[in-house]
Amino acid sequence: MHDLLVVGAGPYGLSIASHAAAAGMDVRVLGRPMASWRDHMPRGMFLKSEPWASNLSDPASRWRLDVYCESRGMTARHGEPIPVEVFADYGLWFARNAVPEVEERMVTRVTRRPGGFEALADDGTVLAARTVALAVGVMPFVEVPAAVRGLDASLVTHSSHHSDLDRFRGKDVTVIGGGQAALETAALLAEQGTRVRVVARAGQLRWNDVPPPWERPWWRSARSPHSGLGCGWRNWFYAERPGLFHRLPEPTRARIATTALGPAGAWWVRDRVEPAVEVLLGHEVTAASAVPGGLRLDLAGRAGGVRGSRSLETEHVIAATGFRPTVDRLGLLGADLRTALATAGDDTVEIGRDFESVSHPGLFLTGLATASGFGPAMRFVHGATYTAGALVRGVRRRLRSGPGVVPAQGAGAMAAAPRG
Repeated sequence: MHDLLVVGAGPYGLSIASHAAAAGMDVRVLGRPMASWRDHMPRGMFLKSEPWASNLSDPASRWRLDVYCESRGMTARHGEPIPVEVFADYGLWFARNAVPEVEERMVTRVTRRPGGFEALADDGTVLAARTVALAVGVMPFVEVPAAVRGLDASLVTHSSHHSDLDRFRGKDVTVIGGGQAALETAALLAEQGTRVRVVARAGQLRWNDVPPPWERPWWRSARSPHSGLGCGWRNWFYAERPGLFHRLPEPTRARIATTALGPAGAWWVRDRVEPAVEVLLGHEVTAASAVPGGLRLDLAGRAGGVRGSRSLETEHVIAATGFRPTVDRLGLLGADLRTALATAGDDTVEIGRDFESVSHPGLFLTGLATASGFGPAMRFVHGATYTAGALVRGVRRRLRSGPGVVPAQGAGAMAAAPRG
């Protein structure tokens, strides 16, 4: 029986595997490396995060994004966005150098077994492990508005369903949403000749500011420090102190996870959107139906002084409406695990200080699924560094105490061993 099974090979899964291997654990990693970045983001997109805040994590910090870029004759500079394709290739490079072999097969079910867990892969392989880390990314949690949910995929897709947008050349497309995914998708569509509009509930679009220089007077840094989530002390707290965030009252954590860092477009997208994309602000899609050649959307005014209703016809809708990490969407877990999971007030998994489920000792979660426990940083690559260190400490503690013993919340944890 293995010490740890990592399910998923994105930034969080690869970082956890690197730390676990360095700590001497018998670890197996299953998944397609960087799958979301390779398969679910159109060509031409860029990382919204700064390059220095987009590193995967190994204990010695040897395999950073800037090191990869330098080895390829590229640069990773503050204030210069990195193409998604470059970041995906960086993740593959990290996997080759900092992680045990990644087995490119998908886990279809995780269940309990005596002494730990059992995982069934899509090729029929069964693996047993004393602990499991679910690093499944965002794809299980796709959120599509109720008004367009259930319509055929030829008419409605989620923004994460596209590795390219070529099929929409010369067509009419409506993008729902007002955040980065919606605005960058709309920009790419417009630039390839698609007639595109954005429908957003907000009364106005929000745009992130151009980041201040990395080197600046000390008093400017003291007033508004850089962080992995942007400038300012609040962002610094979310980005750099997830452990302290976890000590906040649960309702406060859930509220912040839902509302902090709300929908906004990157500064470098604004000039590509405003001259080229029709934007319908203060509107919400209330109903949708198929019509010859596409679908009809009924809209209602919701904000910004907009009143009344209207309708429009379009050939396709792309819902850039984010992800919602509720327990019921963790279909990977067998019924014995999923139905008995302790949940927080927002229907997310309740986790302890080391990312371990409070109801299922030995089951660890990562990424978006933990944002209500450890803060908004868990929605970004930047959160992988804290997660990898804390989670591996938790796994070591669990391996010592046994999978059937629920740890005391105040118990100490052994630090992960550094890489030699």
